[in-house]
Amino acid sequence: MHRQSALRRGFAAGASLAVIAMAQPAFAQDDSDQGTSATASSDTAGGSNEIIVTAQFREQNLQDTPLAITAVNSETMEAKSQTNLVQVADSAPNVTLKPQGASFGPSISASIRGIGQADFNPAYEPGVGIYIDDVYYPQLIGAVFDLLDLDRVEILRGPQGTLSGRNSEGGSIKMFSKRPSGDGSGYVEATYGTGNRIGLRGGVDFALTDDLFARVSGVFKQQEGYVDQLDFGCVFPAGGSATFTDNDGNTRQVNPAGGIPALQPDGNCRVAKLGGVGYQAVRGALRYNPSSDIDINLTAEYTHDEHTATGEVLIATNLINNGNTNIGGVPYDNRFMCGKYCSFSSYSSPAIEYIGVATPGFPFSGQQLLATQRSNRSLYKGYNLAANAHFALNDTMSIDNILAYQSWISDFGVDDDISPIPLSGGSNHLTHWNWSEELRFNAELTDTATLVLGGYYFKQRTDYFSYQDLRYINTSGGTYTTPGLGVFPLQFIQPDETPAESKAGFANVSWEVIPGLTFDGGVRYTDESKEYHYFRLNPDGTVNPYLDPIGAANGAGTPGALTGAVATYKGNRWDYRAALNYRFNDALMVYGSYSTGFKGGGTNPRPFFASQVISFNPEVLTNWEAGLKSDLWDRRLRFNLTGFYGKLKNAQIGTSICPDGSTPCAALVNGGNAREWGVEAETSVRPVDGFSIDGSISYINFKYTSLIAGSTTALTDPRAGLPEWKWTVGAQYEVPLDEIGSITPRIDVSYQDKVYTGAKYLGDPQYIPAYTIANARITWRNADRDLSASLEVTNLFDKYYYLTVFDLRAAGAGLDKAQPGRPREWAFTVKKTF
Repeated sequence: MHRQSALRRGFAAGASLAVIAMAQPAFAQDDSDQGTSATASSDTAGGSNEIIVTAQFREQNLQDTPLAITAVNSETMEAKSQTNLVQVADSAPNVTLKPQGASFGPSISASIRGIGQADFNPAYEPGVGIYIDDVYYPQLIGAVFDLLDLDRVEILRGPQGTLSGRNSEGGSIKMFSKRPSGDGSGYVEATYGTGNRIGLRGGVDFALTDDLFARVSGVFKQQEGYVDQLDFGCVFPAGGSATFTDNDGNTRQVNPAGGIPALQPDGNCRVAKLGGVGYQAVRGALRYNPSSDIDINLTAEYTHDEHTATGEVLIATNLINNGNTNIGGVPYDNRFMCGKYCSFSSYSSPAIEYIGVATPGFPFSGQQLLATQRSNRSLYKGYNLAANAHFALNDTMSIDNILAYQSWISDFGVDDDISPIPLSGGSNHLTHWNWSEELRFNAELTDTATLVLGGYYFKQRTDYFSYQDLRYINTSGGTYTTPGLGVFPLQFIQPDETPAESKAGFANVSWEVIPGLTFDGGVRYTDESKEYHYFRLNPDGTVNPYLDPIGAANGAGTPGALTGAVATYKGNRWDYRAALNYRFNDALMVYGSYSTGFKGGGTNPRPFFASQVISFNPEVLTNWEAGLKSDLWDRRLRFNLTGFYGKLKNAQIGTSICPDGSTPCAALVNGGNAREWGVEAETSVRPVDGFSIDGSISYINFKYTSLIAGSTTALTDPRAGLPEWKWTVGAQYEVPLDEIGSITPRIDVSYQDKVYTGAKYLGDPQYIPAYTIANARITWRNADRDLSASLEVTNLFDKYYYLTVFDLRAAGAGLDKAQPGRPREWAFTVKKTF
């Protein structure tokens, strides 16, 4: 009842504002609405609320664009203390971007309106398209982008199949950098804060000749982690008397005989601080602009992101006790639950002679389980090169060409059980490259009609080398007093390869049918393919006989062998969009649209048998949307409201039973259909000069309508990773101090509803609890507004909350872990512009 009442109040408020807007007399639209850049203003939250966007391949005012868009300019990002993409996107309605846990390396999970992806594996495609200067970024690895020298961010909600293409099924996130102008401007900024946080950033814009300009910018960020990695044997030495409560509620002694040796010297039990920051990037841009007819922009960017692994804590366990996992007779259980901001991760596994039995049909020769030492650091480094060229053929026609190349590598170790017990761990090394080209032809057909025709080509390859040490797999039980036996040893490497390719052609048209009424429509055809090459090898390079007995016996690539097998996906698709918008006056525009989008098909990267080398088809979303955009009371109140209904077909869902009937199975399949509906509202208010309030609220209802047998979800489950309710509100007031300058205090509060994690244990659903976070900032600016100093406090009330939860108990791994959000932190920043 409470949620239904809230929805009714939201619709009533939107209808009331629409009536007020239509009752206002029409007035001439300001020239500023038709400009090509946002104009800063001192009496709004971070500047003007007039932002020019290019979502429909042409420059339009945000309020004239018939799409659900959150657009944020650089001034607003600075006012809200937002320094990376996750922070910006997470404040938009029905948008969820989160840094992933340590098991997924330097990656993010991304979804819009519940459609997205959390797994970084290159066999899968993201459901949210991320773009930098119109260049598509194809992976979730390394996507915690710093907001280096950005002009604005556009977040397009809903399927963008015709405007953005594949993998923008949930929507698109587009970042646009500041282009060189040769005006001699620049800035430097320095930050110091909690955890020895050090931040430096700066940029300079200069002219090389009368028509050749350059811009160079860079960022350096460093901060200690906030989750202590402790040495268990050091904290609880031999003879210690600490106790713990096991899974059955019994009280037990922690380390009764010193079975787990100390690795750290006495009195120094902390190994590292996990969850650190170590980000550096430099960007150079060159612009050739001899006339309004020619504009060529070349950019190059290098990023080095290296820091301690994501900080995680153990929140529940199941008993795991077998001779391959325990150390000195100590099993895996609740004794390794350390605390709110600490863990007993070791990132190592000792060498032992495998203790177990051979499964019939599997060769066995008393395999030695090798010692593995993994890194507790996460590394991403890469570079991006792009050339954006615009050529005006005449007054009504132009051509744009966007050519780009990207390359990156990533290394990260994994200690899934976050304990000294050698239960589950691995090392990961990924290398990636891709290049793309997009060609657009723009034509003004008449005074009221425009046309865009284009073609797109994309090619990539990702090599994923993984060393897995999974000693919990297929254990035959065990109690606290009697260890179990392993079924077979499972140490292997998988240097898998994933090439992919995509081609597309598209057309978009805009036609003002009658004054005030405009039709926008589009169509896109996409043809794509992907391969996944499988390898399951022993550390010495021979075929692993336990994962691939046929390959070990008959050779890689033979019929029935997993090693040397190739899964292939090929597909094509048409996407459509049609939108009508009507502008009653300069205060109110309403629109309705129909659009489609898809998340590309892929392959199963984690087969247990050769028969599970399979592919799956695209997931498709069809969306109906209606909205209003209003600027009321002499533009002191902006209110945008959107309602949507979507139908999801061929949903890509995990299954425990593969299509051939084999199990266990960990494949994605086209497992069913679903429907969703929801509402989104955004507003900004300037009651008086200098005082501004902004906020958003969203609600979404998601329900599966059909599922295949074996699906790891159920018809009654909500969408994993999707908060039903979400809202943000912020306010600031600039107090003028004459010659001294001004003081601007600001506060931002955000709420996220509970989130279903998609994992169940013993039939019980698991959720990340709801939480509310507040951030505060106070900024001084001098009278010339070229010098500022600010003090910020994030997580003002020191709320303890989880960003992610990863439960592997149902898979037999015995662990349930979570990534806590950062505690309360402060930072002081000084910025000088010139």
